[in-house]
Amino acid sequence: MPNEPYPVPAARHRAEQVVRRSRFITTVAHAATEDDARSFIHEVRAEFADATHNCWAFVAGPPGATAAVGMSDDGEPHGTAGRPMLEALLHSGVGEVAAVVTRYFGGVKLGKGGLARAYAGGVTQAFETLPLARKVARTPVRVTLDYAALDALRRLAAHHDARIVREDFAAAVTVHVGVPESELQMFRNAVAGLTSGQARVETEDPEDEDESHPQRRR
Repeated sequence: MPNEPYPVPAARHRAEQVVRRSRFITTVAHAATEDDARSFIHEVRAEFADATHNCWAFVAGPPGATAAVGMSDDGEPHGTAGRPMLEALLHSGVGEVAAVVTRYFGGVKLGKGGLARAYAGGVTQAFETLPLARKVARTPVRVTLDYAALDALRRLAAHHDARIVREDFAAAVTVHVGVPESELQMFRNAVAGLTSGQARVETEDPEDEDESHPQRRR
């Protein structure tokens, strides 16, 4: 389902291998948007400006989604670098991800099949140790309630994996919460039950309330 949590890269990550004397350096990063991906690619290309090739691919969406993808062979024979890298990303089970494979030519030609295996293999190797986080789609909600119920609301929010963004104190307390979309109706019902229907629960204007929670790779 589109609103279910999914894994994304938790940090920029790098792996390296040598294939028949050519050095392949794979750099992977989180890319929530196409602009994020292209900015990351530009940074890596600048870092390795003396490399023979900086081939890249990205999936700026949920795992396997093809609405916002891109790829480049960067001078390698057509279809031997960007496409194999993109296929590796699409089948990785990880979303919002960009990868650049930097190649320093070692003097031995690999052939089209060898190149495709090397570039896809670089991505696969990097994913073996890639730290992951969990992407949760959240809805911004404003809860207004009596002071006496504040501590109970905090516990309730934690139970529903809702993130408290801020608390405003006046005659009553207004708590701004980012609630996972899958938990929204249950959260509303729980708040109503907690306060005997006295609290106001209002959906705020849509904002980016997504959050990534670090998790260990199993």
